[in-house]
Amino acid sequence: MAVRPEIRKKDRDTIIQALRAGVVPRIGLHLIQVGRKLEVQALLSDIERISEGGSTIRFIIGEYGSGKTFFLNLVRSIAMEKGLVTASADLNPSRRLYSTSGQAKSLYMELVRNLSTRTKPDGGALVGIVEKFISNTKKEAKGSSVSVEELIQQKLYELTELVCGFDFAHVITQYYQGFETGNDEMKNNAIKWLRGEFSTKTDARAALGVRNIIDDSTYYDQLKLLAKFVRLAGYSGLLVCMDEMVNIYKLANTVGRSSNYEQLLRILNDCLQGNTEGIGFVFGGTPEFYLDTRRGMFSYDALRSRLAQNTFSSDKYKDLSGPVIQLESLTPEDLFVLLSNINYVYAGGKKENELVPDEALDVFMQYCSNRLGNNYFRTPRTTITAFINMLAILEQNEDARWQELIGTIEIEPDVRGVEESSGLIEDELVSFRL
Repeated sequence: MAVRPEIRKKDRDTIIQALRAGVVPRIGLHLIQVGRKLEVQALLSDIERISEGGSTIRFIIGEYGSGKTFFLNLVRSIAMEKGLVTASADLNPSRRLYSTSGQAKSLYMELVRNLSTRTKPDGGALVGIVEKFISNTKKEAKGSSVSVEELIQQKLYELTELVCGFDFAHVITQYYQGFETGNDEMKNNAIKWLRGEFSTKTDARAALGVRNIIDDSTYYDQLKLLAKFVRLAGYSGLLVCMDEMVNIYKLANTVGRSSNYEQLLRILNDCLQGNTEGIGFVFGGTPEFYLDTRRGMFSYDALRSRLAQNTFSSDKYKDLSGPVIQLESLTPEDLFVLLSNINYVYAGGKKENELVPDEALDVFMQYCSNRLGNNYFRTPRTTITAFINMLAILEQNEDARWQELIGTIEIEPDVRGVEESSGLIEDELVSFRL
């Protein structure tokens, strides 16, 4: 294993603060990741397929606290390092896969707001993507007799075959014209349309001369257009990550649930049948969302037949080639490595500054096991929080001893929680930048 690097104080503080609050840090995931080697390899294969112009879909299934959110963020980080654009959003009562009252459009707007690239990993990358397309096209036009605008139209012509593709191409052309003439209003209107912020077709027609706007019925087609466009702009493809899919399961209205599952089936069929290109979807959900035959995906017969597990798979023989990946619980060994990594991050990446020795990790884990049973590694959020709390006391009180603190730490059971668990990527899988 490669020598672990020192960690910048800003990154160290961000990671520790997030973990202490029970949420997934946006940076430094590779510093605390443990296990999940096979799952990461499976998603790396998906990313490679997207880069080659294919399409993929995955459902990451796990209990609350098993690490779904962490795993989805890790996949996003890997995808950006591999040259993909990523879009992410959590489903909630105001964001759904299907609606007629604006919730689906709200989901699209959140996804576009969180568009990220390697150079802009925290979202807001839409303008940069459009301008990269224009910049690359201008470079190509210099060596030909074709004007920049004509070359843009030629490149965008293939988009016109898709739903709303003509309007999409027209909006990109409008942005270029505003870019060249210094017309900020025209540029802003183009970005506003791409973000789905126009509420009426009349306003969009007056501002840009287009006939349609992005709404509940067209947002998925717009994602497919974006996937093709980012490839034209020089990126490898688009990865769409949606978490908290359990909110579909929680819908009280049977018709509403079925409509959302029908939209999910449409996405699944497009990806599995090759009707889309350069796009992948990763959904995070709970076992209830996946398996419940009354309200979950298995209540929808078409999804149940497509997402059933391989009958030949077992604890000994795993099959990760299907759409569903069920995250297993962390082993005690995984949790030991995770706590060791957190101890190292807390010390700023300096082994000599670590506040507790490895011996303390064993004792702490035994303490957690006695208090929580198997939950201390199956859903480790509270274990991690308690460990960081202990380190905080040791850091601020020179006379404190970990042997004394372990007997006084109070650990509340993690009933629901935010998923933040872990897994260590082998060095040869992917390299990250701090």
